[in-house]
Amino acid sequence: MVEHTASDSRSRSRSVIVVGAGIIGLATAWELLDAGWEVTVCDPAPMSGASFAAAGMLAPASEVVWDQPTLYGLMVSAAQLWPRLAARVATEAGRPVGHLSTETLVCAGDAADRQALADLAVLQRRLGMDLREISSSTARLLEPALGPGVVGAVRIPDDHQVDPRRIMAALFDLLEHRGTVVRQRADGVWWTAERVGGVRLADGSTLAADEVLVAAGLASGELTGLPDSLELPLRPVWGDILRIRVPERLRPLVTRTVRGLVHGSPVYLVPREDGTVVIGATSREDGLAGPSIGGVHRLLRDAQRLVPGVLECELLEVTARARPGTPDDVPLIGRVAPGLTVSTGYFRHGILLSALGARLGADLVAGRDLEPETAAAVDPRRFAPVEVR
Repeated sequence: MVEHTASDSRSRSRSVIVVGAGIIGLATAWELLDAGWEVTVCDPAPMSGASFAAAGMLAPASEVVWDQPTLYGLMVSAAQLWPRLAARVATEAGRPVGHLSTETLVCAGDAADRQALADLAVLQRRLGMDLREISSSTARLLEPALGPGVVGAVRIPDDHQVDPRRIMAALFDLLEHRGTVVRQRADGVWWTAERVGGVRLADGSTLAADEVLVAAGLASGELTGLPDSLELPLRPVWGDILRIRVPERLRPLVTRTVRGLVHGSPVYLVPREDGTVVIGATSREDGLAGPSIGGVHRLLRDAQRLVPGVLECELLEVTARARPGTPDDVPLIGRVAPGLTVSTGYFRHGILLSALGARLGADLVAGRDLEPETAAAVDPRRFAPVEVR
């Protein structure tokens, strides 16, 4: 039997409101629920934002780019937490959540793309990543469906993936069963004396709690009652993503995640266990809320250059969502006032970083300090102007 101290008992009886039911809000709410908190989640349309569209690649090595060492460190830490998080949720929910160890094959569409991958491999090795540059013929032995336009590849064995929709559904069911879900928009936070006391809902009613965590993506900065000194520099970065069904005669179309550069443009294909494949993703800041015809065209064009068989598949879904970007692509996570924590700005890496973001957010809500280096990296106020005296 596990013995609980008096402080544990006090912690278990405390209450928290989580604003936002995407992967960040749900995973953080689950961490708090598992730690004994009374949890209420507020969202008018749970699981329908950027996380709904995401492919779910847990692949820090594949995501690394030049001049982002801080982000890479966070991605590596998050990837290490994912197997345990996925196993815990699957066990509690009594069903799989689509977590698979699936290596990545990064393919080059022409000679210039091959050189770009080789240049990036220098950085990846410098950071200690396990990867192997292979020939196009070797790549086709691994994935026979690769097209003749593939001129080389990089094999990354340690990547994995999760199905965002399946794990979010499992988390949501657990929270509905053991916590409280309010399907309303939180318009703002309200204060009692010197601390935040809860949230104000769209219908004018209020909810009270000991702590509030805001994880509402782009909407996080729109809440009323946030500290005047807090500015969340979020921008919408739209992405188009496709889901296709592979005919039985072509299955499996690919057996691992296939990423690639085609004339410098990135594209990926992520296979699912049910015979579908996710193809993504564009990155645009044109303000177009729906799917972009040009974006869909580019995805299909580049995907079929890597894997021509995609043109024989059934198009199931075209989705566009806005991801919350920050100036340095690193999320905004921190305690910004007594009783108030924010966790937003995860940009394209929300699924991967959610395992770490949930841990950090739960620690902050519970009053625990983050490691100084991590706290500085994700400080929501790091972009605030420096006062000169």
